Amino acid sequence: MGGIFKAYDIRGIYGDTLTEDIAFRIGRAYATFLKPRTVAVGRDMRPHSMPLFEALARGLTQQGADVVDLGLCSTPMSYYANTSLKADGSVMITASHNPGEWNGFKLCRERAIPISGATGINEIEQLVATGAFAPAAARPGRISRHEILPDYMAYIQKFADIRRPLKVAVDYANGMGILEGKVFEVLPLQVTPLFDTLDGTFPNHEANPLKHDTLEALQALMRKERFDFGIAFDGDADRVGFLDERGEIIPMDIVTTLIAQMILRKEKGPIFYDLRSSWAAREVIRESGGTPMMSRVGHAFIKAQMREAKALFAGELSGHYYFRENGYAESAALATLYIADMVSQSAAPLSELVRPIRRYHASGEINSEVKDVDAVIRRLRAKYSTGRVIELDGLSIEFDDWWFNVRPSNTEPLVRLNLEARTAELMARRRDEVLGLIRA
Repeated sequence: MGGIFKAYDIRGIYGDTLTEDIAFRIGRAYATFLKPRTVAVGRDMRPHSMPLFEALARGLTQQGADVVDLGLCSTPMSYYANTSLKADGSVMITASHNPGEWNGFKLCRERAIPISGATGINEIEQLVATGAFAPAAARPGRISRHEILPDYMAYIQKFADIRRPLKVAVDYANGMGILEGKVFEVLPLQVTPLFDTLDGTFPNHEANPLKHDTLEALQALMRKERFDFGIAFDGDADRVGFLDERGEIIPMDIVTTLIAQMILRKEKGPIFYDLRSSWAAREVIRESGGTPMMSRVGHAFIKAQMREAKALFAGELSGHYYFRENGYAESAALATLYIADMVSQSAAPLSELVRPIRRYHASGEINSEVKDVDAVIRRLRAKYSTGRVIELDGLSIEFDDWWFNVRPSNTEPLVRLNLEARTAELMARRRDEVLGLIRA
């Protein structure tokens, strides 16, 4: 099956590694593994998402599970549906930011708890491969339709506290952000849209705000007119990137810190930041009366840590923002509302609100292809043995004036470096030094 079963989801090329027959078998396997009575199933705008839905639903209902068809929706809406409808599980049919020929499935159990490689995807893969499903149900499940968008809009809009009208530029990237952004419609947000037609072939650019070249059209728009800020969704709208009023890209760990400040004005408690985030995240969360907690990378891990700690919020460097109020899952619309609240309640522009958080100098994530990941980790550990070692995810080592994290890729012979220092000069010197050891 071409390695479609990943650490966090199932993803492949439609008609090649991911077919309707495989989708049918995944439906049977999911139902065999989880034994759900009701499964909420949403889908994105790719042309093959509907045939995959039909095949998946046939597998689920054959095993006796009832399917709640959410129709077209964003991934955050599918999580909201899972919790609000009290379903036993949910499936979102999407390949997120992958190109149009790709598709896949994001799987959850009850309460939007993700099913990852370690918590069920591996077992589902085995069932699909062997066909060892539970016997078909004597009475097949039924399919019913539920329009989740109005409920989601009404729920998320309750968190808005926008004190003055704002002008916002939004790049929908022809993806499910078009529905996620419906939340903005009755609020004092004047939206100027880009690429706001659903098109699963992504005719304008890849729907991935992590790649700065995908933001160029949005930046060009923002430099022509005056806006308070800009946002860019990924393909299934579980990630969102932000630009300040000048069209400058705001690093996503800084966005995490801004949202944390707003949440902590109302309630104190634990807030997670992923271990690639700036030291500033930890510092500002503490200064704002919160309890900063470091998480490893990956939504399944972060959501589990949040539940255990009863955390208010978590942010990831990739642009995932997780809220207790959405079942400890992502909501790009809610992230946007917190930024809008902050801008509307300040006389200063967003760039000035960001400035005090830009305390350090970061390398950004740098990938290196290596032959022996373990040898790389051993070299780094030996070289920097005097620093504070953290082994939450890969290898992190902290010194007084700089730190780095090196993590192996789940899927490729790569290691990913993130490094930060107190000065730009020190960052550049240490970055080159560590990369020299990685690539030796």
